[in-house]
Amino acid sequence: MAYQRVLLKLSGEALMGDLAYGIDADVVARIAGEIAAVAASGVQIAVVVGGGNIFRGLKGAASGMDRANADYIGMIATVMNAMTLQDALERIEVPTRVQTAIAMQEVAEPYIRRRAIRHMEKGRVVIFGAGSGNPYFTTDTAAALRAAEINADVVFKATKVDGVYDSDPAKNPDAKRYDSLSYSEVLTKELAVMDNTAIALCKNSSIPIVVFNLFEDGSIGRAVRGESIGTIVGESA
Repeated sequence: MAYQRVLLKLSGEALMGDLAYGIDADVVARIAGEIAAVAASGVQIAVVVGGGNIFRGLKGAASGMDRANADYIGMIATVMNAMTLQDALERIEVPTRVQTAIAMQEVAEPYIRRRAIRHMEKGRVVIFGAGSGNPYFTTDTAAALRAAEINADVVFKATKVDGVYDSDPAKNPDAKRYDSLSYSEVLTKELAVMDNTAIALCKNSSIPIVVFNLFEDGSIGRAVRGESIGTIVGESA
């Protein structure tokens, strides 16, 4: 394997598949199966999951909610997704721990960096919920932060497209896909990879980001093996 400790960022929308809202159990089971295969190979894996399939803080704020309250509700949505993914993994006998940045001791462990690392060293999949625990920060930023804290080799951002494009490929059939980009290019070209704070965190910690299509069979395993897949963001293009 090309990487020994990885952080996988899943959007909440990825868990709802073709549904308009909520969680598609079949999609979650397929993702769990791919994560299980990676874990079985000996790679240490942590996951950060978003909550946009249930509630998105920015959307709530746009409708008139207090932004901080809206973001906290969004954090709770990420915990629901984390617990759903945990259940899917444990049903296929993958030891899993959910850690949350907001205390929810009845259903999950609090986030403790050393404990998270120890879980991974013991072969457990660790799922981080509730983002960073702070409003005004995205789960992309939480993923970059957790990756730096646990000394991850790479951040995998699994999306619905097969990489980073110079424009929206759904709207522009001539959109160009990048094979590689530097952190600086992502920031200066304002490309939709992760938010600027997340990119800056990865840049400062020299953690590469690989963006790929989650819905291609076996894509998580291919990414972990270091195969040419999607777009890689790093020190230089």
